[in-house]
Amino acid sequence: MMRGLMQDRPLTVPTLLSRVESSFGHKRIVTGGATETVTTWREVAPRVRRLARVLESLGVPAGACVGTFAWNTQRHVELYLAIPSSGRILHTINHRLFGEQITFIVNDAADDVLFIDRTILPVVWPLVSSFGTVRHIIVMDDGGDMPLPDDPRVLDYEELLSRQADGPFENVIEDENAAASLCYTSGTTGNPKGVLYSHRSIVLHSLLLLGADVFALSEKDVVAPIVPMFHVNAWGLPYAAMQCGSDLVLPGPVKNPDELVSLLSRHRVTFSAAVATVWRDLIPLLSGHDLSSLRHIACGGGAVDDALSHTYENAVGIPLTNAWGMTETSPVVTTSRLATHHDGLTGEERRLLLGSPGPAAPLTEMRIVSDDGVEQPRDGRSLGELQVAGATIASAYFGADRDGDAFTPDGWLRTGDVATIDEWGYLRIVDRTKDLVKSGGEWISSVVLENAIMSDPRVKEAAVIGVLDPRWGERPLACVVASEGAILTAEDVRTHLGDRVASWWIPERIELMNEIPKTATGKWSKQALRQRFVDPTTESH
Repeated sequence: MMRGLMQDRPLTVPTLLSRVESSFGHKRIVTGGATETVTTWREVAPRVRRLARVLESLGVPAGACVGTFAWNTQRHVELYLAIPSSGRILHTINHRLFGEQITFIVNDAADDVLFIDRTILPVVWPLVSSFGTVRHIIVMDDGGDMPLPDDPRVLDYEELLSRQADGPFENVIEDENAAASLCYTSGTTGNPKGVLYSHRSIVLHSLLLLGADVFALSEKDVVAPIVPMFHVNAWGLPYAAMQCGSDLVLPGPVKNPDELVSLLSRHRVTFSAAVATVWRDLIPLLSGHDLSSLRHIACGGGAVDDALSHTYENAVGIPLTNAWGMTETSPVVTTSRLATHHDGLTGEERRLLLGSPGPAAPLTEMRIVSDDGVEQPRDGRSLGELQVAGATIASAYFGADRDGDAFTPDGWLRTGDVATIDEWGYLRIVDRTKDLVKSGGEWISSVVLENAIMSDPRVKEAAVIGVLDPRWGERPLACVVASEGAILTAEDVRTHLGDRVASWWIPERIELMNEIPKTATGKWSKQALRQRFVDPTTESH
């Protein structure tokens, strides 16, 4: 076969550093917090090169994992660049996980060095004795008040950088398929599983996000990733910002909704991404801030209920736009958009469409497969398991827990989601396999039922799980949180559902709660709800 006569240059993370420094050195990186900082890529790039030399001076082996416990900050961005560019593997770790899970993750990855924000140090330090391979702990002082432990392994980030001279950056990455970044799943069943991204997959995914039919990021944007940088590389948004040269606004350790919405307003953010929980928490504050600069609000981590999206459309001028993906998929596989065949839709219909996952992004493929292994037609009705494939999607898990059942013999990732795809390629997630409720032999979608409950303005949150029933096998149990100031009863919920779902879907049991427990990434923890409400002596999915 004749080969093309094009230059063979690898797609690697160092190319992102070179591009952003040479073409967009003047663009800003903002880090929120008690002391907000503003810097530029021209100032950050030399720090990245010095940081790479720090790794050399500490004797971190090539190909070793370097763990980070850090918020969305400038320093974390420096780690995003320096670690993979120097031939090591960036391992972002979610400090909100249980201690046993953190210990498992650090040891499974065999992290050689850990970088820790000082405000996170109180969470991590008690676990350090359980880390088997860690030689150095480098503290990034972000204003935390925990005294630095008197331990020779503990070093200061800025002091280490000050010892290194700036100079040309040596690109040591020759193979674009070399490992660049590692992130573990949340481990809702069993141990967390490692997903190992390559330089090639990171660069391709960053380009994917710039597409007009994905997030349409450009040099004119001000991008604010609220999604944590310890979770799937903040959806790849920091790397995408480097590709297109947009300003990057990072919330730092800010968790207070008032501070967060102020950050979006003051810096005239045009694009932001977060899970639905975050967007819901900002609702009471929307009227007090000018968010007119926003052109796209991406919402992931689950279905976008229409009541939430409608609230943003009224308050900000645009609805939420759904995106779907997983840790295993870099993560973006789909994001919704309006196509030419949607020109006749009403305003409400358009909003509902944007609240659905949407079609596959470039470089990714989707299919629906039935329980007996038959690929289903794209008719918007035929249900089956969603399977995905592409250059930005994992082919296997990293580490001790390599679940072979998650991948098909022909290399597709089995997502565990039950879904349909219509004739235009638009995805609709019906439920997670384990979250479907089988009542009297028929399936009830917890997602559809949750959205129906949350269409009541008196409801802030709703999560549905299945509980065993002696007559029907299973019945739905709804956990409901009332909106602030609202008076709500279980009978109110059932009455609201009366003309919105089939009568046999309506739960007999409704638990009114002050708060629905969340996972470490802000999603509803149905595992915690099952542990609370399902009889522990019986086994439930």
